Amino acid sequence: MGTINQPGAVREQYKTADKLNTRISIHEKYSTNKLGFGNWLFSHYDFSHENRILELGCGTGEMWKTKLHMLDESMKLTLTDFSENMVSVAKNTLGPANILYGVVDIEHIPYEDNCFDRIIANMMLYHVPNLDRGLSEIKRVLKKGGYFYCATYGENGIMPFISNLFREYGITDNSNKNFTLQNGYGILESYFSHVERLDYEDSLAVTNVDDLLDYVDSLTNMSSVAKLGRQTINEILEKEMVDGVLNIPKEYGMFVCRKG
Repeated sequence: MGTINQPGAVREQYKTADKLNTRISIHEKYSTNKLGFGNWLFSHYDFSHENRILELGCGTGEMWKTKLHMLDESMKLTLTDFSENMVSVAKNTLGPANILYGVVDIEHIPYEDNCFDRIIANMMLYHVPNLDRGLSEIKRVLKKGGYFYCATYGENGIMPFISNLFREYGITDNSNKNFTLQNGYGILESYFSHVERLDYEDSLAVTNVDDLLDYVDSLTNMSSVAKLGRQTINEILEKEMVDGVLNIPKEYGMFVCRKG
């Protein structure tokens, strides 16, 4: 669990919102499940009167843009990210609206013990260099009986599919597997009394290969594919299209954890 990632590379990847927005865009354009991942996540959040809610790794804050009505005046929402720029973008996206903001490293959460009723960390735990330290911090600041929600991807989704298309070029799937739907349960059960895995059924139906090329360019762990050049990548992807559509599996979901 304490696998060292490359925090410098991660910081560079999230220094601005551009690459993140590129990745969000392809899901918005081509996802076959029209509910939307964000809407699905919120359908499983259990917010109650006077809850203190913390999000770690809030990114641009876009997920909250149409969801603030779910919070009554007694609730206090704190949005944080380790990227100062992301926090700034979130502020511009959402405004004050009874929200607190902070630049926070999950391994060193600057809040008191047992002070949050709900904690959210979506699509970011696999980036944490010392996951044991990060989860210990989450458990520390979460109240007894509180819930921790964390979304992640599986090991049979977009990146393994793309890597397999380019295997004859020596491309292998080197996506970050430090925290996935497959191993997340075993990691989380060491910290929380109850852990439940929920899966979101979805796929991509891509009709414009250029959008997929932009997506590949936005991913640091797809750099070996990107080096093949857009023309080569384009030719291979177009060969896989059926009736003008490239169907790509997605594997996303979340864990709902309770502190006993």
